[in-house]
Amino acid sequence: MKAVAEPRASLFVRGGALFDRVDYRRIETPEEKDQLYLMRYKAYRQGGLIPPSESGRYSDRYDDAPDALTFGVYVDGELCSSIRLHVLTSERRMSCTTELFGDVLHPRLDKGEVFIDPARFVADPEKAQRFPELPYVTVRLVFLACEYFNADTGLALVRPTHQAFYRRVFLNETIAEPRPFPNALAKVALMASDFRNVRERVLTRFPIMRSSAFERRMLFERTSEQLPVIDLPEFAFERATMVPRV
Repeated sequence: MKAVAEPRASLFVRGGALFDRVDYRRIETPEEKDQLYLMRYKAYRQGGLIPPSESGRYSDRYDDAPDALTFGVYVDGELCSSIRLHVLTSERRMSCTTELFGDVLHPRLDKGEVFIDPARFVADPEKAQRFPELPYVTVRLVFLACEYFNADTGLALVRPTHQAFYRRVFLNETIAEPRPFPNALAKVALMASDFRNVRERVLTRFPIMRSSAFERRMLFERTSEQLPVIDLPEFAFERATMVPRV
């Protein structure tokens, strides 16, 4: 599915220069999944995160989880990056993050918190070099999901070397120290941000995170009958040209 904001603007901010060329699409068909798994394998091998595999592809059992929302980020029609989102609630807890940090997350889910849990954030190595803004337009999907599903908290499962990015963009804080990630040659920490408290600050610093209700429905409406939907005043997407404060 192709989803666009109403309207979009070219923003002189991190990611703004690339934004008009980007489409977000749900990864659903066997062909799309195969292309994604090839890209993951290429990126993870180049990063030294996984051992070699004869298949030349990388996937996990959470790719087929009932509530997994896997998106491809396409630039000029080419798959450049991807991210998988899980909406975690007291009734729905299946994700690699709850498996690894269940002792931290399950007590909070028991209390009724709603988490947006991004996973498998990956970019084609060559295209990541061509498009340095790619991380910003990719993790934008996490912010939009927090809005749409009325999340209390945005999570991030992050290698130590990438924690500064999440602190800068989403004002995340580390809530659990690094642990070995299953079937990978890396450790990851658990980071989190209180979405309602940081929302306005993130929008001020990164106007590219703004979206319309139309765009959020196009991206997420197929799960809206099962999961909570945000009920906040609508903020129109602004044709802003401000430079974010970093």
